[in-house]
Amino acid sequence: MKIAILGGTGEQGPGLALRWALAGEEVIIGSRQQEKGERVATELNQELGKDLLRGTDNVTAAAAADVVFITVPYSAHVKTIESVKDQLKGKIFVDVSVPLDPDNARRVVMPEAGSATEEAKQILGDEVQVVCALQNISAHLLRDVNAQIDCDVLVCGDKDARPRVIELVEKLGIRTVDVGPLAAASLIEPITALLIRLNIRNKVHSAGIRITGLSES
Repeated sequence: MKIAILGGTGEQGPGLALRWALAGEEVIIGSRQQEKGERVATELNQELGKDLLRGTDNVTAAAAADVVFITVPYSAHVKTIESVKDQLKGKIFVDVSVPLDPDNARRVVMPEAGSATEEAKQILGDEVQVVCALQNISAHLLRDVNAQIDCDVLVCGDKDARPRVIELVEKLGIRTVDVGPLAAASLIEPITALLIRLNIRNKVHSAGIRITGLSES
């Protein structure tokens, strides 16, 4: 599966791109500006020591991919989704965005739809399979490809798409927990604000969550 990361030049995108590239996946880094996408891909390829990534604009990246992740700040969430709506038809769309309060990242301001992911589903409709994942993983940890990520990723969304997204996330070396339908996104996304609060309070960069008491099967 070809992976596109829209807003892949931001905080979470580069770490995800590097880790998937090292796991053997084909990754396209998208940006509002083609030149920025190309520049970041070049810089990451230099870090990898080989040309595994390519960069371009968001629309071109979405058109070329099978699975599309969005990692833009919430302020650009709706605009970015609307710009690639036609390119996403028949594909899997994974929302990594969190509606953090722009005045205080320790809080969320949930949209009328209930969550950012449910908002994306309203925009994209039934022609796109929408999944919520990766909101609660530290960008600091993702970016250090040698760091072990000792926490879980909660995944919810359209039933047929969840197993494929879980497979991709587990290639990052992270355990996943299937939380069920898309409505669970309104419970998952606010956890990010709590983790930010814990990071600030404890002067760390990598607070995460671990779900216990579940079968490992």
